[in-house]
Amino acid sequence: MRWLIFIVFYLIIDIYAFQVLRSFTRSNWALGIYILISVAVVGNFIYQWMQPTEGSVLSIGRGYAFGFLLAVILAKLLMSLFMLGEDIFRLGAGTISKFSSEEGFNMPSRRKFIGQIALGIAAIPLASVLYGMYQGRYNFRVLRYTLYFEDLPDAFDGYKLSQISDIHSGSFDNKNKIKYGIDLLNEQESDLVLFTGDLVNNEAAEMDAWKEMFASIKAKDGVYSVLGNHDYGDYKNWSSAEEKVENLNKLKNTHAEMGWNLLLNEHRFIEKKGERIALVGVENWGIGGFKKAGDLEAAADGLSAKDFKVLLSHDPSHWQEMVKKDQKNYHLTLSGHTHGMQFGIEIPGWFRWSPVQYRYKNWAGIYEEFGRYINVNRGFGYLAFPGRVGIWPEISVIELKKGSKPA
Repeated sequence: MRWLIFIVFYLIIDIYAFQVLRSFTRSNWALGIYILISVAVVGNFIYQWMQPTEGSVLSIGRGYAFGFLLAVILAKLLMSLFMLGEDIFRLGAGTISKFSSEEGFNMPSRRKFIGQIALGIAAIPLASVLYGMYQGRYNFRVLRYTLYFEDLPDAFDGYKLSQISDIHSGSFDNKNKIKYGIDLLNEQESDLVLFTGDLVNNEAAEMDAWKEMFASIKAKDGVYSVLGNHDYGDYKNWSSAEEKVENLNKLKNTHAEMGWNLLLNEHRFIEKKGERIALVGVENWGIGGFKKAGDLEAAADGLSAKDFKVLLSHDPSHWQEMVKKDQKNYHLTLSGHTHGMQFGIEIPGWFRWSPVQYRYKNWAGIYEEFGRYINVNRGFGYLAFPGRVGIWPEISVIELKKGSKPA
């Protein structure tokens, strides 16, 4: 039934969008190519979805099929809306003519310039999605922030953190592009590099081809990491519970093999000139159906409210639900998880929108409440949809400063 509804919906907007092309040309070649593309895109999508899968995460084939379908549907939907508006206008004009002239009901023909506008506007999402699949997913950006804290230890004034999140190595297919992103991260020469979860999509083995490359990430005070919801293997059908446990253990070992310090509901101190800050790392904790393995109380055992703390917690809903109100006062929380939905519009300093904001209050960038901060990294990799449109892969660089924020 779901396939039937989808096919009917696709046919309706396809037929309507077809009218735009007919207003430009009657060439059998052009019309034939249009039909061929329409059938190929939806046919490939159905074919990929009929293939057996071991889990709920989209395979690379399914991801591309979905991406091409999304590009085509968005374009055709816009063209259909323009044609629908035009037909409503024509119907109204015909109805008026029926009562105001002797000729009776006379419905005007479609106006060519409306079709031209429809085609031009429809090209925007089509080109954007295709660009996002071809180039946008590797369009790495460095986003810099400076945060001020009155109680930051003097020795850490000017201390620089780099954060990446959501690598999702099982989606990668271009080693040169990934190396560029890692080189860009290392070029920041930060004191500390922090990874906030989702190293893989499903299996620890996804990192086998990438371990050496990510092991090249270096920082003066080391690389620290936590787990994300995908790292536990919850989205794959395992043959046994033991196999799933073995996979998680392999993933934890992968962090160690890369020289990363994996924090599992625990903390470490970073010391400098006799002063220190606490680096706290929790396992995944998210609202809804997401895993709640994070134990903030255990991770901060022995710490006080006076200790300056940086918390790594994959899911930003943890900050909203628990962290920001915690009596131990977490100065800065670093999260990821949302990817900014890999789709949206951002004009730095002016406007930012993504559909994911209707699911997560904190979905991209820096937020402040009660004098406490969270940075939600947009992600280094991508998942399911093999692209990014308007929300680019991110390396966050955060400089900690002593004192109050300048007016």
